[in-house]
Amino acid sequence: MALPPTQAHLPYDDGIPLETRRHKAQLDLLIDVLQVWLGERQDGYVGGNMSVYFSLAQLRNQDFRGPDLFVVLGVPKGERNSWVVWEEGKAPDVVIELLSESTTLLDKNEKKLIYQNQLRVSEYFWFDPFNSDDWAGFFLQHGQYQPVVVNTQNQLISQVLGLGLVRWQGSYKGMNGTWLRWTTLQGKLLPTFEEIAEQERQRAKQERQRAEQERQRAKQERQRAEQAESKLHQVVRNLLKENMSAEEVARLTGLSEDRVSQLGKEML
Repeated sequence: MALPPTQAHLPYDDGIPLETRRHKAQLDLLIDVLQVWLGERQDGYVGGNMSVYFSLAQLRNQDFRGPDLFVVLGVPKGERNSWVVWEEGKAPDVVIELLSESTTLLDKNEKKLIYQNQLRVSEYFWFDPFNSDDWAGFFLQHGQYQPVVVNTQNQLISQVLGLGLVRWQGSYKGMNGTWLRWTTLQGKLLPTFEEIAEQERQRAKQERQRAEQERQRAKQERQRAEQAESKLHQVVRNLLKENMSAEEVARLTGLSEDRVSQLGKEML
């Protein structure tokens, strides 16, 4: 009996490019941040715009394309050409589709049913990069998708990942708009590579500023100490000019007699 093909023998992408530059940037924004997040775990995989194979019938008929983004936990890290369910032992845990004019009906109907009934994906989200009001999430309960309700922080929560999705207004890769972004459950944005680099630059700048402030404070302390010592020496000299003994001057100023005597000699 012939064995099912592995990822080494299967097409690695779905053959359909992302619709626009904004779609590509949105996908990068979601994936890059998740890769940083997964870097703190011992397991997990995130894939984008690549084929997911879940049945030999699907393979023969070529009747299903891959999701825009999917996340799988509890699997070894490593590079994949495609995601082959019978080879990996499990389907994706989370899927996100980026809607467009040509894919909206497919993503909201046929694909949603495939994720629900065949792949059994625990959570499914969609987002339209050009119409940010069109976003939604679903979680699998008793074999049926139930809607994820937006919480008080305007997040769609992924219980599987322990992360939130929010619509964020800002600039990314030179494009202004509303973007779908990952957050912590407390609402803190997970930073992009660029934001992490900027944070490091700001941290280094602050360290340099603190070091310079410390140098300036130390310099001022030295100057104050030198001024105080100079004033004290002048007091000693004035007292000695009044023919006070070194012992008396030492008692009044708190200096040693030897130091008072040395200052007296410097006056000669």
